[in-house]
Amino acid sequence: MTAGGAALARLLGDARAVTVFTGAGISTECGVPDYRSPGSPWRAHAPIAFADYLADPAMRAEAWRRKFAMDDLYAAARPGRGHRAVARWAAAGRVRAVVTQNIDGLHGAAAGPDDEIVELHGVGSHARCLGCGDRHELGPIRSRFESHGALPECACGGIVKSASIAFGQSLDPAVLQRAVEASLECDLFVVLGSTLLVRPAARFPDLARRNGARLAIVNREPTPLDREADLVVHADIGDTLDPL
Repeated sequence: MTAGGAALARLLGDARAVTVFTGAGISTECGVPDYRSPGSPWRAHAPIAFADYLADPAMRAEAWRRKFAMDDLYAAARPGRGHRAVARWAAAGRVRAVVTQNIDGLHGAAAGPDDEIVELHGVGSHARCLGCGDRHELGPIRSRFESHGALPECACGGIVKSASIAFGQSLDPAVLQRAVEASLECDLFVVLGSTLLVRPAARFPDLARRNGARLAIVNREPTPLDREADLVVHADIGDTLDPL
């Protein structure tokens, strides 16, 4: 076990209620690319802004093309060492909630049926109507789009969009409230693989810290909250967590 892992294990041992906050860094070992790395495919398939998606059918078509291209890149992704470690903590009764910025669904794939996963930015595994909220499966959407160029339609006449949050799209208030509650109800807040540069990402660990919780950060790169944290580990997430 690394020195950072040992220190994190001590914090976990002392905690009664842990909230885990994750970003793209926990999924990169699973083959899911992050946004900021040089050469990231997200740069070639950048998500379409929400306002443009609403305003222009041509932009909606381009958004679906880019989504399916990205989906193919990590279709085989499975939970990695970090996801499995967090799931073990939850199974041991340590974790109060997992709050994630990721849309890959890997925490849910690793978690138990009763684990609380708060997906801030939604998920990319299905679509929803922006009008009535009905769920639409991606298989039929992709088949019609690639064979006929047809955009998905909802019976209510509303615009159908991936269930992930686009740039410029508001977060679901109910999901946001769950993240706030998870931040306030923990005595240890653990950040895994997030730069904490994107709002509201930086809000939650700071909220927990100001409410008396200890703060631990495991991320390869420095974050704006490193100086405020009780523990900072600049190392690989899987290498740090797997031996715990």
